[in-house]
Amino acid sequence: MRPRAASSGWIGRRRPLRLPARSVAIMLVVIYLMTPRLAAADAARPALDTSMTQAVLNAALTFLLPRTLESHTSRDFCLWGLNGLSAIDPALTVTDRDGTVQLAFGQDVLLRVPDPAETDQAGWTDLAVRLMQAAWGRSSAVRDAGGGGLLQGFFDELFNHMDPYSRYVAPAPATTDRDTRTGGEAGTGLTLGRDARSILITAVNANGPAWPAGLVVGQRLYAVDGRSTRDQTPQTVTQWLLGDPGSKVTLLVGDERARRTITLHRASVPPETVFAYADGHVVVIRITAFSADTAQEMSQYLDQAGDDPHLRGLVMDLRGNRGGVLQQAVTASALVLDRGVAVVTHGRDAQANHVWAVQGGDMTGGVPIVVLVDGRTASAAEILAAALADHKRAVVVGSATLGKGLVQTIGQMPDGGELFVTWSRVLAPLGWPLQGLGVMPQVCTSRGEADLERQLQDLAAGQVDMRDTVQATRAVRFPVAVSHILDLRKACPAAIGTDSDLDAARSLLDNPAEYRAALSAIPEEGTYAPQAE
Repeated sequence: MRPRAASSGWIGRRRPLRLPARSVAIMLVVIYLMTPRLAAADAARPALDTSMTQAVLNAALTFLLPRTLESHTSRDFCLWGLNGLSAIDPALTVTDRDGTVQLAFGQDVLLRVPDPAETDQAGWTDLAVRLMQAAWGRSSAVRDAGGGGLLQGFFDELFNHMDPYSRYVAPAPATTDRDTRTGGEAGTGLTLGRDARSILITAVNANGPAWPAGLVVGQRLYAVDGRSTRDQTPQTVTQWLLGDPGSKVTLLVGDERARRTITLHRASVPPETVFAYADGHVVVIRITAFSADTAQEMSQYLDQAGDDPHLRGLVMDLRGNRGGVLQQAVTASALVLDRGVAVVTHGRDAQANHVWAVQGGDMTGGVPIVVLVDGRTASAAEILAAALADHKRAVVVGSATLGKGLVQTIGQMPDGGELFVTWSRVLAPLGWPLQGLGVMPQVCTSRGEADLERQLQDLAAGQVDMRDTVQATRAVRFPVAVSHILDLRKACPAAIGTDSDLDAARSLLDNPAEYRAALSAIPEEGTYAPQAE
């Protein structure tokens, strides 16, 4: 063994770092030179806009307190939200002990503030802003996140304590969302492309002013307000078409044989959400979402479908439809129901409680309807499917749907952002909750081709393989154990739709005995009575 060197007092500890005098001098010069730059950068960084932050938090609490499904206090919301500071910078911690809220950065206590009363909204708002300001002053991560990031972190942590659908949307994406819902900047409803020679119309939105003017796909667009589109990109010409609502825009359109001038009045154009085609004497209507004009679009296609004197049925394809505006789903159901309850919403806020009843007449004259759903069908789309199924107005084909049975209301915040807050539960016409459970189809297509073929054969003989499961879902009442929901959904696992769905729909519409048998799986309509919570 090599003999150990004599101890100098440093064995087992780090030796002190000894730098040459020249190195120390260089480091001091670097620090000296950097100090003004660091100070200048710190001075250039904007301060936290405490007045806007306070306005947003106060508006949020005002909106949240009476509307959430479960009752919470200002203290709950603010302490949950302040955990967002730790999400931005883990060195920051917020604790509430012995009537005092404390903000610490590592081992350093930055601020201690006495608890306001639990229901003191102004007091808790002021406390939250004071802690945010203290964190801003100490944490570079908080300053890098900015005021917007600070609010986003606050609301993300707050809503982590609630349901999966409540959320805060920052100003920029909130503007985009509003434009999607309402149509955004005014235009003509034209989608443009180009070939080697000129700008082409590639789509015409049925909700826009170009549709009634008779513009069609394939026409060429030669000029906009006298400005030639030659050598321009579709994106550039599309911008030319935008303007103030109601303003005029003049288009030169046509083909190689003839051209004509058309003047349109710009309008906000919601996205087109309904598409249809005829398959023999069956009309397939695909609804991709529920926006401001969905029911109107659907009524136009139903009206056209009625022109076929030999119409045998309709297929409503809701696969992949993630929902949208609840009222549009109710109005869509009214187009094919003579009367009855379409959906019930129930929450703490009196304005969240509605029994959405419809009457007025079935546009289709009672032709058979098959509704296609899959594991992505959600929210307003589930409401439409459940309404038609519970009233025995349609047979539902596909798999168990997503099960989003909570309704959000939207609050506009002072910064231009939006709060989406769940404020009511959705109950189908027969009183069962959509949340978690989803819509169980009468014909299940997610268990394979062989199983589907057997179901159709049994339906032809008057036997409904899914009867017990469908009726069990209709018997469910809120509150319901998650384990029970999972057991029911096993009968027809959620899946992405396939061509088998359309094949099953055609079989049902071609064979009235199968269709009638599938309808019989739904129990007779009962009387809805709200359940006590």
